[in-house]
Amino acid sequence: MSETETDAPDAGAKASVLIEALPFLRRYAGRTFVVKYGGHAMGDTAAAASFAQDVVLLKAVGINPVVVHGGGPQIGAMLGRLGVESRFVDGLRVTDEATVEVAEMVLSGAINKQIVAAIQAAGGRALGVSGKDAGLVTARKVSRETRAADYESDSAIEALVDLGFVGEPAAIDTTVIEMATASGLIPVIAPIGSGEAGETFNINADTMAGAIAGALGAARLLLLTDVAGVLGGDGQLVPELDADSIAKLRAAGVIKGGMIPKLETCLAATREGCEAAVILDGRVPHAMLLEFFTASGAGTLVRAAENG
Repeated sequence: MSETETDAPDAGAKASVLIEALPFLRRYAGRTFVVKYGGHAMGDTAAAASFAQDVVLLKAVGINPVVVHGGGPQIGAMLGRLGVESRFVDGLRVTDEATVEVAEMVLSGAINKQIVAAIQAAGGRALGVSGKDAGLVTARKVSRETRAADYESDSAIEALVDLGFVGEPAAIDTTVIEMATASGLIPVIAPIGSGEAGETFNINADTMAGAIAGALGAARLLLLTDVAGVLGGDGQLVPELDADSIAKLRAAGVIKGGMIPKLETCLAATREGCEAAVILDGRVPHAMLLEFFTASGAGTLVRAAENG
């Protein structure tokens, strides 16, 4: 058997993949994808390189990727080395002035520039910024009501907890993102924002990515996680959800824990102008490409309403 005959089946399979991707390439050409990057995908060297390759490929085929990254574990590790104890309320780190300085150093400095370097090593051109740059994100302070035990009456009471310099986006100015993408650059954004008085706020990366996706009218918001997506009561991946089906699954106790705020972020983004959001397993190699360029997808698609 000749070498050409041996290679023919493999070549045919590769061609089939490209043909399957064609309608999606045409559909998304010129559109924006906002990708929240974190979890295992960011902590593993091979996974980080795979992610960078995917982002560069998206840009090469005419899509405008915008990366918003997290870094909670890295912040925690640095605080530990500095002997600073962390406290959390509903998954949010209580952040005093010293802690927010460390958070900004880790997020806007080390992590942001590592991602920029990885994208450039994969052949792309990236621009690292934070929400403080060019007025990208104006933040407001976040407080949380949490239930605390009242030991005398054996009941529960509501307590308002001051989270310090933890913020959420109040306003988004997308000018710097639009200028970067128009220049062929891939924006890489650290989840740090400025308050009205110039104070620095640490922002949850999912929340920041969702707000940016809505402001940009993105075709997709992609939340890379350490789970396959949303799992139904039978343990199988749910391929698509809308607001009504999410409410039903929450009421049934199927959707719970950390998945609830992620889905709330997805719905908020779609209400603000993002076409749809996807919760995707960032541990799967090239999961973004499988989601965007194959008919079957790879995660859970979230829309504001059915067929919306």
